[in-house]
Amino acid sequence: MEKTFGSGPLTERYDAALKFASDAHRRQLRKNGNVPYLSHLLRVSGLVLDYGASEDVAIAALLHDVVEDCGGLAALEQVRLKFGDVVAEIVLNTSDSTEVDPQNKAPWRERKEAYIAKLGNCNDESALVSACDKLDNITSLLRTITLGGSEAILSKFKAGRESQIWYFESVLSALKKRRSPVVEELERSLERLKIVWNSERNNK
Repeated sequence: MEKTFGSGPLTERYDAALKFASDAHRRQLRKNGNVPYLSHLLRVSGLVLDYGASEDVAIAALLHDVVEDCGGLAALEQVRLKFGDVVAEIVLNTSDSTEVDPQNKAPWRERKEAYIAKLGNCNDESALVSACDKLDNITSLLRTITLGGSEAILSKFKAGRESQIWYFESVLSALKKRRSPVVEELERSLERLKIVWNSERNNK
C-alpha cells in the first residue's frame, strides 16, 4: 500500500497542545518587537505539517521551547504525561537548556555547541523540528531587517551577527546529512541572510 503524505486531519490532542503552548508562553514576546511568542510556535508547527510530518511532530513543534523557556525538566514531564514519549523526546532533543530558571542557563556559546553536537545523533523528527525552527528564525530576522529593525533586534540577542551566522551555519552542517527539502530551504534562507547583512555592513 502506498504511503500517504501528511498527517491527515488533526485531533483534539493538537488542540490541547496549542492551549498548553499558549498558556506556557502567554507573556513572552518575540525579539523583533511586541509580537506574541506564539506566532513563532504556530509557524514552526505549520512548517513541519507542510513537510508531511505526523501530528506528534506538529505537537512537539508547538512545544519545542517550553523546556528551555518555561520550567526545565518539570515542564518536560508535563509534556510527557499529556502528549507521550515521542513528543517529549523531540522536545528534549530540540532544547538547548533544561534549567528551571532561564536566567541560569549556561553561556550562549556553550549551549549552542552542545545543541549542535546533539543534532548529529537525533532522530529525523527532531531534526525536522530543529530545521523548521531555524528556518523561521532566519525568515523572521529577514522580515525585521526589511522593516528597518536590524540593529534593534540584534541588541536583544546574546550574540552578534558573526556569532549568529556561525550558529546557523553549524546547525545547517549538522542537518545536511539528512538530505531533506527543508534543509535545502534553510540553506537558501541562510544565504539570503548573509547577503543582506553583508550589504548592511557595506552601506555603513
